[in-house]
Amino acid sequence: MENASQDNPATRVFSAAEENELWSLCLEGDEKAREQLILSYRPLVFWIARKFKVPSQRYQDLVQEGMIALIRAVDKFDPARNIRFVTYGFYRIKGQMTNFLQRVEAKAPIPIDDFETVTADPFSADSLDWRICLLDGIEALSEREGDVIRSLILEGQRAKEYAERKGMDVSNVYRIQRQALAKMRLWLGMSDATERP
Repeated sequence: MENASQDNPATRVFSAAEENELWSLCLEGDEKAREQLILSYRPLVFWIARKFKVPSQRYQDLVQEGMIALIRAVDKFDPARNIRFVTYGFYRIKGQMTNFLQRVEAKAPIPIDDFETVTADPFSADSLDWRICLLDGIEALSEREGDVIRSLILEGQRAKEYAERKGMDVSNVYRIQRQALAKMRLWLGMSDATERP
């Protein structure tokens, strides 16, 4: 087993087989397995917290909120849905952090990496299979919605370029993207990812 680092959210602590075994044990009520899963995904909390660029005095509170969200995510996660935990956990953690900042600051800072850019940075195919997670979710979309998500998020095209290439109005591209992301969140079981605790 490798050592996780707070500075490396993409560290794989367990092999896929080991992690699957931990989820099975966790579902059976094994507290040790639950704790190991929480600890193995803890670096994700620190990585998301740093993206908000909050003052140092607020950072520890933000991390604490993220840890609460991580624990709840581990407790609610259903491996039978064939969705990677990092996808589910990402939305739960980011959502709770955002809500916390909105409560204490009236307006939350915008994370540096939003959904579109997060897919291309630490969650690469070599780390946490982020792109594959998106491809899983795309299966729940219509052909047009899937094409928009692939082009704008996976391939990094700009909405304006996509609209010109397809002969569409750019506002329609954004509308389709919003609808598609909402469908993906629902399909991934994360429509309540930003619920207040």
